[in-house]
Amino acid sequence: MLPRQPRRRALRRAVSCLRRGGVLAYPTEGVWGLGCDPRQRRAFRKILRLKRRPQKKGVLLITGHQRHTYDYWQRDIPLCLDPAQYWPGTTLVLPARARCPSWIRGRHRGIAMRVSAHPGVCRLSAGFGAAIVSTSANPAGKKPARSLRQVLRYFGGRVTVLPARLGGQRRPSRILDARSGKLLRSG
Repeated sequence: MLPRQPRRRALRRAVSCLRRGGVLAYPTEGVWGLGCDPRQRRAFRKILRLKRRPQKKGVLLITGHQRHTYDYWQRDIPLCLDPAQYWPGTTLVLPARARCPSWIRGRHRGIAMRVSAHPGVCRLSAGFGAAIVSTSANPAGKKPARSLRQVLRYFGGRVTVLPARLGGQRRPSRILDARSGKLLRSG
C-alpha cells in the first residue's frame, strides 16, 4: 500500500526530477497527474509527447501554496471571484501575466491554476518552491490513471514516480473562470 504522504527520500528524488527537466507522475486529489517545471519548455514538450496531446489545449498549474501562483497571474486586474474563497480545491482561470509561458496557456489568454490541499502536492510544491504543471496521467483518449499500476502501464519507466495515495475525490476539480465567474467544468 502506498503511503498517505510521500516519504522524504521520494520527495527529494521528485524535486530533483523537476529541476533537471524531467517528467513526474504524482498523486492529486482524484487522479494521478503528470508534471514538470512550467518554465522548462523541453520538459513540457516531453509531457505532450507522452500524452499525445496538442499544445493548443494548454494545461493547469498546481501548488499547495497560494504564493506560488503569483508569478503566473496578473493580480491587479479586477476579478468576479476572489481566489482566496475558492482555494484550496477549485481550479481557477485567471488573467495570465505577460511573462507566463505561452506553451502552458495554449490557445487561451488566461492561466488555469489550482491550490491543492493534497498532502503530496503540498509537500512537493514546498520542496520545489513553485507551482508545477498538472495534467492527468493518461495518453489522449484513455481514462486518467487512478492507480500507480495504471500509471506504469501507460508510461513505464519514461516518468519518475512520486509514490503516495490519491486524495478521496471521485470527480475532477471544478473549473471556474475567475474573470467572468462562469462555470467551465462542474466538479
